[in-house]
Amino acid sequence: MSKTTTRSWSTTVFSSKVIAYYHSKGRKNLPWHNTKDPYRIWLSEIMLQQTQVKTVIPYYQKFLTAFPAVLDLANADLDQVLHLWSGLGYYSRARNLHKAAQMIRDEFSGQFPKNQAELETLPGIGRSTAGAIAAFAFDLPTAILDGNVKRVLARCFAIEGWYGQSKVLNQLWDLSEKLTPKHQTAAYNQAMMDLGAIVCKRSNPLCLECPLLKNCLAYQSDRVQELPHKKPKKARPSKSVYWLIYLNNQQILLEKRPPTGIWGGLWSLPEIPQDQYQLTDEQQLEPILHKFSHYDLNITPLLIQKTMQKKPNISIMESELTAWYSLDETIPVGLPTPVSKLLPKLIEQD
Repeated sequence: MSKTTTRSWSTTVFSSKVIAYYHSKGRKNLPWHNTKDPYRIWLSEIMLQQTQVKTVIPYYQKFLTAFPAVLDLANADLDQVLHLWSGLGYYSRARNLHKAAQMIRDEFSGQFPKNQAELETLPGIGRSTAGAIAAFAFDLPTAILDGNVKRVLARCFAIEGWYGQSKVLNQLWDLSEKLTPKHQTAAYNQAMMDLGAIVCKRSNPLCLECPLLKNCLAYQSDRVQELPHKKPKKARPSKSVYWLIYLNNQQILLEKRPPTGIWGGLWSLPEIPQDQYQLTDEQQLEPILHKFSHYDLNITPLLIQKTMQKKPNISIMESELTAWYSLDETIPVGLPTPVSKLLPKLIEQD
């Protein structure tokens, strides 16, 4: 550790305070707690990436009802998986879950790998997620470094710089590895995540409730709101597209998106960049602004054709994967959130 770290903490004192917090105030009753099932732990860890607990819980429960074991997920159709994921966002997580389940079925004889190195070979499982699964499911002394843990460490040890930079991230990993105890690792890791989520929050942190307050360098120097340093701001890019709406007797034409990229594998309305389509007599519906983590998507829905006697000319579409779905029934495939919100409004248009 750095001189600052050694002067402020001993690893034993740090971990003992964190573990004591877990036993006294840590969360223990969420749906994925009190289990050693690596499948359930893995599912929760993936769903909780960049998503709040209250949002995850109903999705987690629906997923387990549909796919109670990893082989059920592996044998499922990807459209069914994406349908259950619809609205949770970051759809590459769902695609990677499906691929990883198939790898577990095909390459690991249906059994979850039990060490961190093998866990990291599965799609969508990085170093921190692998460490969490290894600790919670198999009681291994593995470190984690999710967003909550990063924030706790950056404040406690006054780590300078944005942790998207490799130098800063390596420093945080070094701290996490050295502070993680060999015993009660699962309790320690859970408490670190809880501290970041409940106490050491991004804004309005509850410092006076923190067991690490006495030696927290950010608190001592009145830099809690400053640390961790934010990502340097850049101009936020945007993209403008038309969504082409074909309606036919309460049926809507949807197009399956490519397997990778934004909304990969989901069914959406045919999409055309605005600079590649010449407007004629289409009816423009209310514009939609959808914000992704790294850019804004400006969508203008266009009502191309209403009640038709035959299928429309769809030669403008790049994909041949198109299908008609009834607006009166639940559409059993994965849909982007803006599409799910738009479809009910189209019933009155037909």
